[in-house]
Amino acid sequence: MLFNKKMLVVSIFCTGILVIAQSFAPKDHDEKPVNLKVLPKDISNEELHNIMRSYSLALGVRCGFCHTGKQIEGQQRMKMDFAADDKHEKIVAREMMKMTAAINANYIDKMPREGRALEQITCVTCHNGRTTPIVSADSLVKKEVH
Repeated sequence: MLFNKKMLVVSIFCTGILVIAQSFAPKDHDEKPVNLKVLPKDISNEELHNIMRSYSLALGVRCGFCHTGKQIEGQQRMKMDFAADDKHEKIVAREMMKMTAAINANYIDKMPREGRALEQITCVTCHNGRTTPIVSADSLVKKEVH
């Protein structure tokens, strides 16, 4: 009888460890991104996440700035619908991605290098951690509000 109780305790403990391990396992690891209109359709999940992190840092925002999410009862994090085109910011982001690629291809890549590497522009080139790009030197000066 004592042996059965020990086995029960060990079984419950092992089950708990498995449940905890599953909660930290990557979700939808093999799931392919959908509704990609600018980024390559064969992009890896890791590369996609790295690009999205760079956009997030460049604009000083989180996923919910461009992507729709909904709160699920009992969960702290929102369930994001990355494929949805519901938010205007996502549409603008796609156009900005096209613009940046065009500037790099049509101008930056064609400039003479003269022995030094010329960096391509990215989101942070103009945004510097803000949701709207800094468009002039006047934007760098804090204006007084009257």
